[in-house]
Amino acid sequence: MTREVSVIVCAYTLDRWDEMTAALRSAAEQVPPPTEVILVVDHNPGLFVRAQRELSGVKVVENVGIRGLSGGRNTGLHTATGEITVFLDDDAEADPGWLVALVAPYEDEHVIATGGKALPIWETGRPRWMPDEFDWVVGCSYRGLPAGEALIRNPIGCSMSLRRQAAVNAGGFRTEVGRVGTLPAGCEETELAIRLRRLLPWSRVVYVPTSTVRHHAPASRARWSYFRSRCFHEGRSKAILSRLEGTKVGLSSERSYTTRVLPAGVLRGMGQMLHGDRGGVQRAAAIVAGLCITMFGYVSGRVGQRGPVTEAASRERPRAKSQ
Repeated sequence: MTREVSVIVCAYTLDRWDEMTAALRSAAEQVPPPTEVILVVDHNPGLFVRAQRELSGVKVVENVGIRGLSGGRNTGLHTATGEITVFLDDDAEADPGWLVALVAPYEDEHVIATGGKALPIWETGRPRWMPDEFDWVVGCSYRGLPAGEALIRNPIGCSMSLRRQAAVNAGGFRTEVGRVGTLPAGCEETELAIRLRRLLPWSRVVYVPTSTVRHHAPASRARWSYFRSRCFHEGRSKAILSRLEGTKVGLSSERSYTTRVLPAGVLRGMGQMLHGDRGGVQRAAAIVAGLCITMFGYVSGRVGQRGPVTEAASRERPRAKSQ
């Protein structure tokens, strides 16, 4: 790995101190190591002071933008000095070889972003009713993604990388989408990936499943109430994404997911039930319920939007600056 690479971890709470320090350590111990490791603290003075006092070898900065993950990531983009910026969640640990695999595709000058594989670490064990198709609920890779390296629309935010200058020139992450504190929203990385490919039509986004992280899934995320809330807010986030980029592009991956991956998952669950796995019917039911809840969130998000959806949004989109 000859390029300068900045690894950015965004954090907002002291409650994840142990997970956060493990994430930072796993990034710093990559071989070869990154050029720098940056911790962006999202409007939490107590966490910022403790991190400055106790962490060594880490550049600790405060989010100077709007509160939330998108604002924190934008602060990281502007703080970083590396040609490539890599984002790792504060509750995820990178496997050995994670970084070199994630950065390798940039040997192709057309690659603008990459994404790795995220596997869940269930604090209380995987819920029997939880289908593999919905592991995105806990920020992880899910059934339906390619088995090997492939071109994709967007990476999963838990483990992704971008060409820094291109992302900055495009305007960075939109703060209309993305997680704020514990609000389980998303799609900020999806929107930016779509915008980058629109502004730079030659660019490619690559999925690299050999680049692996382990993403913590606490007991609170193993509950049906979280599943329901996450699906609903994902639908609302998709509604915002469709407003910004149009439904054709904004929902391109979701069409295949809902028409092929999810029906196959329901059939698989029913087949597992017939073979003695009583959890199969629960997983099949969760797929149907998750899809319905997500669609309800999407519809409620679209109904709540005002004004022209596509033309006005397209006029407001940031344009790439000359490099």
